[in-house]
Amino acid sequence: MRIAIDVSPLQKDRFLQHRVRGTGFYIENLKKSLIKYFPENKYIFFTRGEKLPKNLDLVHYPYFEPFFLTLPMFNKHRLVVTVHDLTPLVFPENFPAGVKGKIKWEIQKKSLYNSSEIITDSFSSKKDIEKIVGIEDNRIHVVYLAQDQDFKKIMVPKNEAEDIRKRYNLPEKFTLYVGDVTWNKNLPNLIKAINLINANLVMVGYALSQEKIDINNPWNSDLVEVQELVEGNRNVNVIGFVEKKDLIKIYNMAEIFVMPSIYEGFGLPVLEAANCGCPVVTTRCGSLPEIIGESAVFVDPKDIEDIANGIDKVLSNKTLRDKLSKDGLKQAEKFSWHNTAEKTINVYEKVFRQQ
Repeated sequence: MRIAIDVSPLQKDRFLQHRVRGTGFYIENLKKSLIKYFPENKYIFFTRGEKLPKNLDLVHYPYFEPFFLTLPMFNKHRLVVTVHDLTPLVFPENFPAGVKGKIKWEIQKKSLYNSSEIITDSFSSKKDIEKIVGIEDNRIHVVYLAQDQDFKKIMVPKNEAEDIRKRYNLPEKFTLYVGDVTWNKNLPNLIKAINLINANLVMVGYALSQEKIDINNPWNSDLVEVQELVEGNRNVNVIGFVEKKDLIKIYNMAEIFVMPSIYEGFGLPVLEAANCGCPVVTTRCGSLPEIIGESAVFVDPKDIEDIANGIDKVLSNKTLRDKLSKDGLKQAEKFSWHNTAEKTINVYEKVFRQQ
């Protein structure tokens, strides 16, 4: 098969926020895995504005945003589109589209509906796509992501651990959060819960390192609130973006990992934590139960006291932490980039057979 794949989010400048978030991770690993495991196909990797060659069997757009024009309005090729989630459309009051966004969504919706096949990260997201876009069940394919295999359980040498603590000003014992700062991440409630039990929280994420924030943008409301909550807060240490080699060590050094999300389309950091043997506290919202299974302590994201109790329950019980670590490692084994590539190829072959 001759397959063209849009890799625009890997560009260094325009799409920086996606290179350091899940979208760039997905595209980079999908690209590598397709070449490694299915080299018999011809892959053409292109960016926006480039002229596509003739005689393509299909074009894959592995990135979709409802309020931006990420899909072509007019297309002569068969399309496969990856929709990671539709969070802004599931919670429109928390992610207002604005006039331009609404217009772009109507254009995007038509392009998405006319695509040959849709790939999405979870059954939770599949249900949202069926409901919101009206696409038939048999055209939407759940293809789970996988953690980078470099994220694994390791013994961090004492001198390296001391170096990490010094460079990032980490306490001896800490609870870890890794991810974005948007409404669905529920970080204000996490910080308030941490304050209730006087625990140490370390927060990692590119958005947390931004110095200039548009405070008038409603999508940044939680980021603004988080900055207010952490200012002068001795329980919280914000360290922003961290390179992979250091992040792996930080996952392994953390007592527990917490993701109290109100909604997730996949929740990759939960899987990274599990594969590092870090006990997980999370919620049963969106895709999270699909990804972590029963190898976590679950809390109510809207109940600050319940979040605090869940964190404290794991922090104060080493036997429970050991069990969660063991169960999490076993759960993480179910996910691999070979599986992701194989199921993606299955979707491509379905489109190819339709010709």
